[in-house]
Amino acid sequence: MKIIVDAMGGDNAPDAVVKGAVMASEELGVDIILTGRVEDVLRSLDKMGYKELPARIEIANAPSVIEMDEDPVAAIRDKKDSSMVVGLTMLRDGKGDAMVSAGSTGALLTGATLIVRRVKGIRRAALAPVAPLSKQGLLMIDVGANAECTPEYLLQFAYMGRFYAERVLKIERPRIGLLNIGTERTKGGELQLQTYALLEKAAEEDPSFNFVGNVEPKGAITGECDVLVCDGFSGNIMLKSMEGLASFMLKELKGVFTSSFVSKFAALLLKSRFKGIKERFNADKIGGTALLGISRPVIKAHGSSGPDAIKNAIYQAVLTVSAGITEEIQSNIEHMKTAENSAAN
Repeated sequence: MKIIVDAMGGDNAPDAVVKGAVMASEELGVDIILTGRVEDVLRSLDKMGYKELPARIEIANAPSVIEMDEDPVAAIRDKKDSSMVVGLTMLRDGKGDAMVSAGSTGALLTGATLIVRRVKGIRRAALAPVAPLSKQGLLMIDVGANAECTPEYLLQFAYMGRFYAERVLKIERPRIGLLNIGTERTKGGELQLQTYALLEKAAEEDPSFNFVGNVEPKGAITGECDVLVCDGFSGNIMLKSMEGLASFMLKELKGVFTSSFVSKFAALLLKSRFKGIKERFNADKIGGTALLGISRPVIKAHGSSGPDAIKNAIYQAVLTVSAGITEEIQSNIEHMKTAENSAAN
């Protein structure tokens, strides 16, 4: 398997990206193509003690970089020689099995859509992170790629999330919930009401489509569903709220257990347990987020990724390729269309 990695994307590029890629190549046994400035990549390898290219590592020269604050459409259009565009073009042309980038989310989404293209029939690609809220995790889709959605987008998100949960997270008949302000079927605005009807119909036509109804944020956090379907605006707010709450609680717990001699002694006894909780919410352990709906696998690593995060993002790419998510979406596309979309195709 060959994974394309944007060596210049992210706050810690290229050093962290190159190191993570080498780690992944050695530990996972995959071939890596690093796209970026050759001299910069070689300099990073030299810092690691490599005087020549490690086995299974290639470099594809890309002299320019898309910065985080650039307009996504203009950057993709104007910077054909950037590390991100070169990588996406190689992915489109079949020179790799998947791509990983810690660069601009907007640019990666735009580039993946315009260069690699969506699966035919899929209206919008979606970001689908796995929140570590249970042993298997909660898949949230979408969390920011599409601030404005239609009911059909959310229907397709539900199917794509289901396939990912089944094939990558290994959840049998994953419970699919619709993010809403209440559990009653009459709750929400027009988007939620129409989406509920589509998801309910899908469940009636296919018993394996396990739609459990509306799910409130607190219900999603406590395990009422395995796949949480959201419009990108609401999903992004929920995801960032969860991240903020996790950081706040860990900080508060640390304060409680360092406030006195007795509490410090208790903390010492519970040190391994707290370390496990902290590791569970460590973004580096998850690594990356799948961009579902694109015709070839694309993984978005967070912008501040260190080497471990890049390594684990590459692992996510390997899992996504091996699970055949894209092929599953393609083979089930007719179930994911409304009557209007079917007529248009």
